[in-house]
Amino acid sequence: MTESAGNKKEDCHAANGVKPGRNGMVKNHHHHHQYQKQEKVYHAACNGELYSRPFIESFEETPMLVAVLTYMGYGILTIFGYLRDFMREWKIEKCHIAREREEQKDFVPLYQDFENFYTRNLYMRIRDSWNRPICGVPGAKFDLVERSSKDYNWTFEYTGRVVKNVINLGSYNYLGFAENTGSCATAAGDVTVKFGVGVASTRQEMGNLDRHEELEKLVASFLGVESAMAFAMGFATNSMNIPAIAGKGCLILSDELNHASLVLGARLSGSTIRVFKHNNMQSLEKLLRDAIVHGQPRTHRPWKKILILVEGIYSMEGSIIRLPEVIALKKKYKAYLYLDEAHSIGALGPSGRGVVEYFGLDPKDVDIMMGTFTKSFGASGGYIGGRKDLIDYLRTHSHSAIYATSMSPPVLEQIITSMKCIMGEDGMTIGRSRIQRLAANTVYFRRRLREMGFIIYGNNDSPVVPMMLYMPAKIGAFGREMLKRNIGVVVVGFPATPIIESRARFCISAAHSKEMLDRALDVISEVGDLLQLKYSRHKVLPSLDRPFDETTYEENEE
Repeated sequence: MTESAGNKKEDCHAANGVKPGRNGMVKNHHHHHQYQKQEKVYHAACNGELYSRPFIESFEETPMLVAVLTYMGYGILTIFGYLRDFMREWKIEKCHIAREREEQKDFVPLYQDFENFYTRNLYMRIRDSWNRPICGVPGAKFDLVERSSKDYNWTFEYTGRVVKNVINLGSYNYLGFAENTGSCATAAGDVTVKFGVGVASTRQEMGNLDRHEELEKLVASFLGVESAMAFAMGFATNSMNIPAIAGKGCLILSDELNHASLVLGARLSGSTIRVFKHNNMQSLEKLLRDAIVHGQPRTHRPWKKILILVEGIYSMEGSIIRLPEVIALKKKYKAYLYLDEAHSIGALGPSGRGVVEYFGLDPKDVDIMMGTFTKSFGASGGYIGGRKDLIDYLRTHSHSAIYATSMSPPVLEQIITSMKCIMGEDGMTIGRSRIQRLAANTVYFRRRLREMGFIIYGNNDSPVVPMMLYMPAKIGAFGREMLKRNIGVVVVGFPATPIIESRARFCISAAHSKEMLDRALDVISEVGDLLQLKYSRHKVLPSLDRPFDETTYEENEE
């Protein structure tokens, strides 16, 4: 395995006793006790003892031949796209997509030319891989409404058939609380009878229920902060609150792979935005140092505020933020830290308290803790936690708090019940056992995929598992072939990813049994052989009788 983003020097690897092979992948193998001992030496030498546990991430380089063929594939699709546009212009082929009117040709165009070109000529070929309608609870398995297209994915028709018991590897149901039975569903049903479904007002007017205040106290206790505030929409939690925290004269330092909600919030704030390389502490420190030394452009006045925006788990890469190093830099340069734990809250840490607990850090070192209830809690909405004066300020200045409708009562109850279950306040150990099962499922699933020869991105402990597909034709083919075998997956391509890094993104859940995972892995291996997706040049030696984190890597010379 390798440390990501090139943040470690060569002598650090020597200190770890591990020599990087080609593409930075580890070549040597050590016994478990020896491995643990050397990891401590590694972190003491390279990180100033910031890490209390091994931090292992892998991002194997794209094989050169695969990269060339991928570029060729997009090139051929583009050439044929222009040819089809020529045929549409001469009415040889019908165009189904919106176009500019003849009488509006001299106006400012309504549609971006290349985006429109990409949609009608590339995206439409594989459009059937997205927006598939389900008709059941998105648990470990779900039912899918079958549809077909007679005009090459421009329109769809329902066949009337339902595909039953599709194994769900796409939903963010990390702890399995997206269910229609059990304590959460029962509590949500009871509250619906008592309070109804909607509140029909904002928190500042007539929409502040006692359950809202109970939830916020519970969230603050769960996070270990002074106060917290809940919002009805996760995306708006970022996009509407960042403008309330930062403004003109402020500097925002944003990871290049941050979610669109963080990016939008930063842009709406009017602050100056500078982007650092993903999880690269050298890049972040350089921006911080330059900001302190040079100040604002032209005037060189000091910045009013420097805000660092990062995520706990990055949902396309499966990587975990190097939080101990980010906090060290934040303290060194007197900046503020905004941590988005949408995917990490509930999914990381011994008791599900997110990436802060995962690294054994103090929650007070993170100035603004943000997260969503849409993943691990099986509900919707988001929260912000921090000091009481910060939360009191947001209650009166956040657009999301002032203008948005309050969170629905049954959604509130789903969150409260599931959070109490995770914290063990229900008097049972279901929450803790689900956290442990998710961790075991994640390590097992990632290890098996690597043993099969797939290129897998991200951290060993991340339940988001990206598997590289690369070529555009294989994006749709993989999704279709998996669905034929009753496995539901999410495939992702350009522009959501770099053009040569199309991938399938698996989301592991505590609701998955070992039998389900084994069935899914067998199908993935079968489809991988069919589509030739086993690109990894590193042979993995499987072993069933040693811990998962000791998988051996050797070079594959084939």
